[in-house]
Amino acid sequence: MVGHMDPWFFTVADQVATMLRLVFRTENRLTYAVSGTGSAGMETAVHNVVEPGDTVVVGVAGVFGARIAETARRAGADVVALEEPWGRIVPTERIASAVKAHPDAKLVALVHAETSTGVHQPLEEVGELLAGTDVLFLVDSVTGLGGVPLEVDDWHLDVVYSGTQKCLSVPPGLAPITFSRKAERVMDERRSAVRSWYFDVAGVRQYWGTERVYHHTAPISSIFGLHEGLSLVLEEGLEKRWARHAEVGWHFQEQIQDRDATLLAQEGYRLPQLTSLAWPDRVDEGVLRRRLLERHGIEVGGGLGPFAGTAWRVGLMGEGATHANVDRLLDAVDELLESTLP
Repeated sequence: MVGHMDPWFFTVADQVATMLRLVFRTENRLTYAVSGTGSAGMETAVHNVVEPGDTVVVGVAGVFGARIAETARRAGADVVALEEPWGRIVPTERIASAVKAHPDAKLVALVHAETSTGVHQPLEEVGELLAGTDVLFLVDSVTGLGGVPLEVDDWHLDVVYSGTQKCLSVPPGLAPITFSRKAERVMDERRSAVRSWYFDVAGVRQYWGTERVYHHTAPISSIFGLHEGLSLVLEEGLEKRWARHAEVGWHFQEQIQDRDATLLAQEGYRLPQLTSLAWPDRVDEGVLRRRLLERHGIEVGGGLGPFAGTAWRVGLMGEGATHANVDRLLDAVDELLESTLP
């Protein structure tokens, strides 16, 4: 083990930042890994650009949109929540109308890949809408980064955070994040202190920058893991990785519907790496999930919020996005359905 102030470790950290820029598809200088899970990335993103009294527009169509809205409220913002039914996208038209109705809006926030519903939220049109304005565009891509296309610079995204444990296939504990120059200017012009000392970018960027000023003890082993994971992502190639997730995910979704499952995400806006589905009433989804884990060692996530007790959330992410894994899951499901159903 080396220390978190060791010169060699700083070399590794610089390489991680460079690789993150490649994976985010950005030239943002302020790009690093937050010491904490994806939720820490959310706290960092929101609390550094939002101040008390700011108006924030948030798309809420699942658990994580709701969490962004709550985090913004705790930062003192006046939140305009654009609520949509679970499983649906937040239409660009609604966002445009909200920005027009609230000309003082400082920020628009959307979830790129909603983990609770499997919805793939379009970002490009919203980025074009906000480009050239003073409104920041904040994006949660915890489940998106490395699994579906994400173009931070080309889509005019200002603050984007992710997590390591999804499509990057790295153990949880870090939150990759990037800030545009536009977002940096907003942070530099703050009127009040960031409400979190630990997640205050002003202190952290001195550690990740050239100054190397101690801020907190970095989780160096996790950063080593991220270094290896990003190396594998870039070795495969982002476009090939996106295509692999798409091909494997669509194959699974086609096959699972042949077993009478219903896909819950809006058609045309379904993530390939995270599939939400419901079984017919004759199938007890909880019993089926439990037996899948106990008998086959395969863990599938249950539904959250209004999907609790009715939905499955099947992740095929990173190194897990393979046909072999799909075949193993489908074979196990077939066996269990045959043995448990009349």
